[in-house]
Amino acid sequence: MSANAEIKIDGKSYEFPIITGTENEKAIDISKLRDLTGHITLDPGYKNTGSTKSAITFLDGEEGVLKYRGYPIEELAEKASFLEVAYLLIYGVLPSTQELENFQNTISKHTLIHEDMKKFFDGFPSKSHPMAQLGSLVFSLATFYPESFKQNQTYEELNLTIIKLLAKLPTIVAFIYKKSLGHPLIYPKNKYDYVTNYLWMTFGQRTEDYEVNPKIVSAMNKLLILHADHEQNCSTSTVRMVGSSDCNLYASVSAGIAALWGPLHGGANQAVIEMLERIKEDGGDTDKWIAKAKDKNDPFRMMGFGHRVYKNFDPRAKIIKKACDDILESLGINDPVLAIAKRLEEAALTDPYFIERKLYPNVDFYSGIIYRALGFPSEFFTVLFALGRLPGWIAQWKEMKENKEPIGRPRQVYTGEVNKTMNK
Repeated sequence: MSANAEIKIDGKSYEFPIITGTENEKAIDISKLRDLTGHITLDPGYKNTGSTKSAITFLDGEEGVLKYRGYPIEELAEKASFLEVAYLLIYGVLPSTQELENFQNTISKHTLIHEDMKKFFDGFPSKSHPMAQLGSLVFSLATFYPESFKQNQTYEELNLTIIKLLAKLPTIVAFIYKKSLGHPLIYPKNKYDYVTNYLWMTFGQRTEDYEVNPKIVSAMNKLLILHADHEQNCSTSTVRMVGSSDCNLYASVSAGIAALWGPLHGGANQAVIEMLERIKEDGGDTDKWIAKAKDKNDPFRMMGFGHRVYKNFDPRAKIIKKACDDILESLGINDPVLAIAKRLEEAALTDPYFIERKLYPNVDFYSGIIYRALGFPSEFFTVLFALGRLPGWIAQWKEMKENKEPIGRPRQVYTGEVNKTMNK
């Protein structure tokens, strides 16, 4: 016998079914609420509203659990490559050895971008933010591949669009970085795996040989896996919302990139480094800034500690902390900003104030440190976040299309003036 929730309005009772997810999470299905009662719910920020049923990612913030398609994030980060995880998210299963090889080979055939796209790089102002460039360039892919907005595409046609976007984004991201330095572009080498190829295009030089450090490849694989999906967050919901209008994949992902750019979402790891720079410029006294963070009358907040969703330790942070330590040790970096970061980390893990409030270092804290150690400027961190999040956006868009979900159309409660007339 199915359970129901009862809502009473003006003395009349209405029943709505309670549904249970596979991880035993509960929801009240109010899809017929307005039809039956004339009322809607008001939920600013959709904090209590489920917009869809999804089989992609499960997140339990209270228990610190994150799973992709049922696989714990810890196991995937330890045993899988980023491309394996991308396949898992998009197609629903981990690939066999042969499937993974075919997937890699197919992607390798599409890593080049159209040469005309290079003209766009020349048109951007020299100080353009890389996220603005990324959103524009991904959006423009639809003009090079207009078949992507053909109605009623076959599976093969839709999948080719997915492959092209997966293949071309690392090239676009690497080109944005090279142009920011004023360096000549480095083209992809299809003999490399997905992550190694990206690092080759980013750090390789035409003037000398470049060997990609395996530890850097391993750390980048983990970072991209940890960012690959995170349930119905701001940017993912944006991709699904735009896609619900039957918009093409390139435009939908471009909208997700715009949402990710915000400092309350993907820009958090950039904010971590900017905070550390501020502490360094002030003399590097971490005790002073920790005291400021504890002072409820001080507006200063420690960036990269705690999480909006996780009420316990961010499971991704546990994984990336080790990768962070390995990278810093491997590269032998002596950076005062990173030294400040380590002191803040120690305080947060041992100080009762932070422990009681569960203000543990999160994935943004460690990813910012790693990206800085690798030589990326802070404004580029969110671009790398987008590179990792791409498979999740694609999977969510694909699932929305396959489920034939209706166009997104939130309601509102009007609070403006009424019955005004023009005095004319």
